[in-house]
Amino acid sequence: MFNSSWVPHPWVYRPPLEESLIAKHWKWAAVIAVAAAVVLLAWWGVRERGFDWAVFWSTLRELRWGWVAASVALALSTYLGRALRWRVLMQPVKADPSFWGITSATMIGFAAITVFGRPGEFVRPYLISAKERVPLSSQLAALLLERIYDLMMALVLFGFALSRVRYSEVQAGPALSWVLATGGWAAGAIGVICLVVLVLIRNFATPMRDRLLAALRFLPEKRFARAEQLVNAFVQGVESTRSRQALVLLTSYTVLEWILIAGSIMTAVRAYGSVLPFGLVDVFIFMGFLAFGAVIQIPGIGGGVQVVSVLVLTELFRIPLEAATSVAMVLWVITFVVVVPVGLISALAEGLNWSKLKQLEQEVQR
Repeated sequence: MFNSSWVPHPWVYRPPLEESLIAKHWKWAAVIAVAAAVVLLAWWGVRERGFDWAVFWSTLRELRWGWVAASVALALSTYLGRALRWRVLMQPVKADPSFWGITSATMIGFAAITVFGRPGEFVRPYLISAKERVPLSSQLAALLLERIYDLMMALVLFGFALSRVRYSEVQAGPALSWVLATGGWAAGAIGVICLVVLVLIRNFATPMRDRLLAALRFLPEKRFARAEQLVNAFVQGVESTRSRQALVLLTSYTVLEWILIAGSIMTAVRAYGSVLPFGLVDVFIFMGFLAFGAVIQIPGIGGGVQVVSVLVLTELFRIPLEAATSVAMVLWVITFVVVVPVGLISALAEGLNWSKLKQLEQEVQR
């Protein structure tokens, strides 16, 4: 069991108080700006099209709760897939990490993301490094690799969505025309960057480490020793990409995770019956756009997924605004909120609470 009286890693950098306050203020300014954009977009939709609350509530009352339960179960199972993939990423630093320990940290970490926003990303690698007694930098390397694999899958889905939309008879509205006009080039560029990063990490990690350490030789001896420890731990953390077997496992677990995500969205769509007459291809088109909407995350609110859901459903599939809003809310609950009570129970079982998690997240960022 994880000791609740955690101690920050000794190499954690702590900036001056003034610098820390400026960074914090900028962070909240960005959050407020995104939240204001979300509110203005919602207000514009209601003003331009009108919003019938009776229709909205009727779509929720007519939900098929059996399908909703199946969607929730599939959504929660994705965290098991993530834990399996993370175990592979940990092989260079620990041969047999605890699957359930990583699963618990994954649940807690994603609950922290929902509550604190994207800065909560660092909670999971910190907990895993503390539980498994491995360097934090190696787990930050694992987080980087996980994000690259997920981003590449999101690019595949987004590219599929663009290709199907462009060659179908569906006409996108003005709110999505810019996505279809520039999305292909953006997806291609990001995909190339991801491939380059993976190739560099897989084949040139050691030369990159040597050049970086050579560039840091100007540091005092103690600081250089600390930097060397960090860089070596990071390189060790990405060693899993050098094994063909590990690459096959990482790819397989990534595909499995996204199949579970697709199943969760498909069953959520089925819960709406005739309101959402989606086929399998429609679900993948929907997922392709949602994958990029998930990048924007407002603490405690979400944001990107809801806005993209409403835009795609209304502009692309011509679903009424009230039904689209209902779908966006239900998907947000299933995708982000359902894990919060599970993560909270896991955190309490390990002697943690939200206050300690918030302190932990702030420590890792410094």
